[in-house]
Parts: sequence; C-alpha cells; structure tokens
Amino acid sequence: MAVGLPTLQELRRRTVPQPKNPLDVSTVVSIYPKHIKEVKPTISPGIFILEPGSIEKPFLLHVESSSYWLELQEEQPLMEIVNFSTQVAESIVRDYCQGLLACNMADKMPGLFWVPGKFTLVELRKAQQHLLDAAATKQKRWYEALLNMADSLWAQTNGNPLCISDDMREAAKQLHVENKDWMANFVAVAQVRCKACGTLKDPGYPVCGSCRAIDFDHPGAKDLKFAQ
Repeated sequence: MAVGLPTLQELRRRTVPQPKNPLDVSTVVSIYPKHIKEVKPTISPGIFILEPGSIEKPFLLHVESSSYWLELQEEQPLMEIVNFSTQVAESIVRDYCQGLLACNMADKMPGLFWVPGKFTLVELRKAQQHLLDAAATKQKRWYEALLNMADSLWAQTNGNPLCISDDMREAAKQLHVENKDWMANFVAVAQVRCKACGTLKDPGYPVCGSCRAIDFDHPGAKDLKFAQ
C-alpha cells in the first residue's frame, strides 16, 4: 500500500527534540540493595533503572535532560519543554522515596541521592564521600525505624506474617537481625501453601490451620490420631 506524504498538521505535531547540552548531566547514586525502575510517562527519556548498590559498591546512574511537549494551539507546532538533568535526578529520588513506610526524606530514607555533574565512582568518593556517609546513616536509621514498626505490627496483629513488608524483612537482613519471631515465621509460611485451599501454612505441621485439610504426604501425617 502506498504511503502518502505527511500532512502539514502531522508535520507540526512531530516531536523533534533539541540537541542536548553535553554538560547537562547529573549522577544518581544508590547504596540501596534493591532494583529500582522509575517510569515517568510524561517525559522522554522517561525510564530510569537503578541496580542494587551498597556502601562498598554504589551504583551510579548518569542522567541527562528529559523533555515534554506542550500544545499551544492546534495549528502551531508543539513546544518542547526541557527538564534539566538536576530536575530529572531529583524527581527520581523523590518520587521513589515519597510514600515509603517510615521514610521522612530528611534523616530516614533509602540510600539514594543525586549530585550535579557526571562522576565516576573514584571521583565520587574523592569529592562527595560525605554524601555517601550521610546516605548510609539515613538508610540505617530507616532500617531501624522499619524494624520498630515491624515489631509493633507483629504484636498488634497477633503474629500475622502478612503485616511484615519486604522492606521490613530487607531491613532485618541488612542489619543482621535474626532473632525476630516475624522473620522466622515468614521463612516458614512463605515456602508452603496448603494443597487444598492455598493458604500459607507452617511446613512443620501436616494439617492446614485454615481449612483443616491433611497433607498425607507429610512425614508427620502417620503420627496423627483419628477419632473412631
């Protein structure tokens, strides 16, 4: 099928970005041991991936400017609005952290921050080591706050493992805390589901506490006593 030439309206509505300023680069730093994918559908580029990092090996993401297009009038070309790299980097950190449990973005938050400029790890440690140290301190305080919240929720819900979030378990892991009842309970119930109803259950028992179904393949099933 023949393809015709674009119309004047189509030409006006094309999004052709301006050349990027090679000096407009910022560095997002992560010592947070979790994969992060931040998607911002209103700007282009709008997908940003942060791989897990640590204080020993921070992950660095170099961010350039992103743009969105503004429609002024139907007969006029779309206007490109440029967000500088500092705006983009700041939004990556802010948007991910806002709303996380126990995170206040001041002294308790995941180990994420950004700096203007394009840094290598060697350059970052030389010029911005104080920011790495501050990020580690804030992340530790956040982990501690999550542990306290987990203890409180565990007590309030009479030991319901569903009240413990992934971040809480990660906090316990990073702080090398292994003596929490809710950690041991989660490891147990997370691995086994009842074959009859699908409810999470302790693998140490052959009887489901929810539907009372019996797992006759369980080694302990042979020791059960049934009423005659």
